[in-house]
Amino acid sequence: MDYRVNTPCGPLRGTAGRLPGIAAYKGIRYARAGRWEYSVQVTGWEGEYDASRYGNCCYQPRAFYDEAQAPEKAFYYREFRQGEHYDYSEDCLFLNIWTPENARIGDGLPVIVYIHGGGFTGGCGHEKHFDGPVWPLHGVIAVTINYRLGPLGFACLPQLKQEAGRTGNYGLYDQLTALQWVRDNIAAFGGSPDRVTIMGQSAGAMSVQQLCLSPLAQGLFSGAVMSSGGGVSRLLTPSAPEKHFPFWQAVMERCGCHDLAQLRAVAPERLFAAWQAAKKELKGGGRAAGPCLDGRLICAGGSELLKAGKLRAIPYLIGSTSQDVMPPMIHKMAAAWARAQADQGKRDSYCWFFDRQLPGDDCGAWHSSDLWYWFGTLSNCWRPMMPQDHALSAQMAGYLTNFAKTGDPNGDGLPRWEAMSRNQRLVNRMGEAPTHMASVHMLPLIKTMLTNKAVGE
Repeated sequence: MDYRVNTPCGPLRGTAGRLPGIAAYKGIRYARAGRWEYSVQVTGWEGEYDASRYGNCCYQPRAFYDEAQAPEKAFYYREFRQGEHYDYSEDCLFLNIWTPENARIGDGLPVIVYIHGGGFTGGCGHEKHFDGPVWPLHGVIAVTINYRLGPLGFACLPQLKQEAGRTGNYGLYDQLTALQWVRDNIAAFGGSPDRVTIMGQSAGAMSVQQLCLSPLAQGLFSGAVMSSGGGVSRLLTPSAPEKHFPFWQAVMERCGCHDLAQLRAVAPERLFAAWQAAKKELKGGGRAAGPCLDGRLICAGGSELLKAGKLRAIPYLIGSTSQDVMPPMIHKMAAAWARAQADQGKRDSYCWFFDRQLPGDDCGAWHSSDLWYWFGTLSNCWRPMMPQDHALSAQMAGYLTNFAKTGDPNGDGLPRWEAMSRNQRLVNRMGEAPTHMASVHMLPLIKTMLTNKAVGE
């Protein structure tokens, strides 16, 4: 099989996917950026691009120690990364595409672009659970992306604002640039730039939410999926960059730097060590290490925009898990987002609640556990998955790919999933019992929050 594609950037060669009938195009460079420069979309390359291997991940804390020797990281390491190798670099702006093997230009297939989570500090687009989505077998192209993380993705300094007229959110602008690259190139892979759904989990869901609220992302996607992080809360409203300046100036001091040029030259390991020390020592350091209200990509708080009815009028899938991080809050945020769509007369939105108690331990439906099922990558997992798990995954992948095709998750052979409306406040419960519409009781979620065994990374 010839896995060659002629893109607007030039010719490209991929490889066979994990599953028969799927082609994979890995490690495609979509942008370039120097340290604390806003990413610039790649529009061409010399010769035939080798897209047979995954690209570099962004530097992150685990790049500088042996995660296998860190007991506090054991749960998620075993789940998603054990036995894998990752190359880390500041040169990390790569994406991956999976298509039906016979997809050709002009097919106009729907596309799902997935933004990984990890608290804006970790992760990449090719961990085990993302490695080979089943979506192309349903006629949907899959895209996963890398973006800048931690101090490389979210620094805010007055010197940077003076230099570029803005500062912060470098990682979010990478996501935006990736969507622009997909718009300009996905037709060559058989996709439609007018039928793009964006999806994310945890910090990825928060990223999707910001893109749904941002004027800069207008026209880049037609639907959105948010897992365990979507919805709005005043507690999660970003601050202005100026509020973050003291924290990042403290990072500069801990690096022993006196100006921006020196800080740009600091070795990544030293920069990350200073950033982590500042987060521990300074009040509010954790919040200062994430997205900010930059006035361009993020123009206002989500609660304010929700109240003003300024949500993007597109269909949404949104939900959480029963043993999630802060499960009562995460569930309420998701349901409130979907209800707001209905109450404001916008497009149909669909809310879910995932409660499959994954086999292999007693941690339940922990934060991120649903990703195995959405991506259909259960065979990559160490857990002794049962026929129930494979059937549930097939069902969830069906809902998701139907949504990407039409904005409605329903289809032949699937239990009916009702959209939120003024008179319909139930959610789709998927997991232990047969999939059905039902309410979610808060008391078990509150108990879980107090006793959780597997919180997020």
